[in-house]
Amino acid sequence: MTQGTIDVDPLHLATRGRLPRYATLLIAVGCALVLWVVFALTPAQGRADFLVALVLLFVVAQFLVSYFVEGGRKARDRLAASAAVAGLFAALLPLAAILGFTIVKGLKRLDIEFLTHSMRNVADSDPGGGAYHAIIGTLEQVAIATLFSVPLGLMVSIYLVEYGRDRRFARLVSTFVDVMTGLPSIIAGLFILSLWVLVLNQGFSGFAGALALSVIMLPVVVRTTEEMLRLVPAALREASFALGVRKWRTVVSIVIPTALPGITTGVMLAVARVIGETAPVLLTVFGAASINFNPFSGPQESLPLFVFDQASLPNNTAVDRAWAGALTLIILVLVLTTAARLLTSRSALRGR
Repeated sequence: MTQGTIDVDPLHLATRGRLPRYATLLIAVGCALVLWVVFALTPAQGRADFLVALVLLFVVAQFLVSYFVEGGRKARDRLAASAAVAGLFAALLPLAAILGFTIVKGLKRLDIEFLTHSMRNVADSDPGGGAYHAIIGTLEQVAIATLFSVPLGLMVSIYLVEYGRDRRFARLVSTFVDVMTGLPSIIAGLFILSLWVLVLNQGFSGFAGALALSVIMLPVVVRTTEEMLRLVPAALREASFALGVRKWRTVVSIVIPTALPGITTGVMLAVARVIGETAPVLLTVFGAASINFNPFSGPQESLPLFVFDQASLPNNTAVDRAWAGALTLIILVLVLTTAARLLTSRSALRGR
């Protein structure tokens, strides 16, 4: 190497060629054929094993082909892109498998009778019965938990963001919220069972289950709402203060409406977090085979508890009801999330 020059590998600066667009498809087909032969001649088997091996072989094969045709720089770029796409599919594959499996299994029993009848006077092995009583219980319990958690969580978040900055008590509250976020759900159920059911002697009820769900839901609402409020530009607050608007009016009229879409998303995440909880309602709601519209009196059913009970029975009819209940729970979460999104978007359009 002479003075003033740098000895650089040309593979790192320019490519020697370029793979055609169909090269990726050819590499994938070639890898699939190779693996098909390997699986046919060896004890290896299973669709999941084949897919995992195919992805790994494709990433390696594409990198090698690109390295010898296009050069090291382009090969590393393709390797990074392939690894990112493979990671995306690896993350989405379990979710898609769970949804697909639940839909296929749940549609066998999900019908009008299942949605409009309870399990009253229905034996475990009978083909009839439904989850109407569980749907009613879930809606009432989650609604009560939301009424408790959302206003309280919103006020705590406003205090932490707008009034409690750099204060020792605010830091203590924030730490306490972080601890509650990682609290196991069964601890919340045990707490309500001990305090509400046993000490205060209020008995099992849907309201007791709602209290347990609100303990789980509250820190999620606080943390997500806090983050959304912090994303509101400080210039909006300063402009309002410059016009002589009081701080509480600024928070109510400017900060909260600006962060409302994010707050709604956080609330729906909290609802989705608690709507499928089984341990808290198992300890506080107790479960019932009949319809109970009064959440403040007597045991009540919920969809997670219904799925748990039916799945534990040793017959196919009960298991089919459990899959239908799981699918109903997914549909319920989807409907609630979509409705919240539509209401938020309409309110935002009216504000404009």
